[in-house]
Amino acid sequence: MNITFSFKHGERIINKFLEFNILEVFYVFGIYDIPLRMEREFTLSVEERGENFVYRRESGDEIVEKMLLAGDGKLLVNPVEPLNKPKEITPLLLIEFQKPVVIEPGAKRKIFLKFPIEIGVFISGGKKLEVMDIFTIARQKYTLYGDVSTGKICRYWKSDVYPSIPEADPVREGILELRFENLSRGWVEVTRAVFNAYGMKIYYSDSMVSMRGNMRILGEGTAETYFSNSPLEKGMKKAVELYTARRLAISTKFLMEAGL
Repeated sequence: MNITFSFKHGERIINKFLEFNILEVFYVFGIYDIPLRMEREFTLSVEERGENFVYRRESGDEIVEKMLLAGDGKLLVNPVEPLNKPKEITPLLLIEFQKPVVIEPGAKRKIFLKFPIEIGVFISGGKKLEVMDIFTIARQKYTLYGDVSTGKICRYWKSDVYPSIPEADPVREGILELRFENLSRGWVEVTRAVFNAYGMKIYYSDSMVSMRGNMRILGEGTAETYFSNSPLEKGMKKAVELYTARRLAISTKFLMEAGL
């Protein structure tokens, strides 16, 4: 799959050249010249082999190796929607709250949650990007939202509820700002939120991955969720929208009708 993307903007990275002319990367997300080597909770490298390159990634028990028949190029490492691995089972992410949130009638409030990260590796040719690898070091689990006959399969994640931006390891977890608007006439208790991957707007910096989400509570047990297309902090860069690139004219919102 080809994705059009501009490389005109710069990336803040710390780097140094080793004796083998391999760029050693200290931060994870960004645009990099090849060859390079990156070591975190995983190892990612692109090394020269004759006139070409070999891409290699080790994470957990998984090893991926690919031959790149290219003279040069750039590697883009991006956080992507956390619904690609182990395969595309569902476009829905359900985040269960560690403790319930109770919202008064007519209120507009916000909290912060954490969500799982998947990492996409793209190779560039001109202004075209090709998805080369997607992986995660976050725990993977699925659940059902709704009843057995009509419920939706969702990627499952459990998060504490934070009043302000918490610390998080950006290769494992991102920060989600969730804004509530209670349009009902009563107090509402919320224990979870379900989001559609087609609407996700992920931003990243050297130290954080983030999204900004919204929940409009329509009544007891019913709410609509969607995302805002803006960074959580100034200076953050927008990640490639992998799901949006795959399909056009699809709903980006999700209507929670099976309970909050």
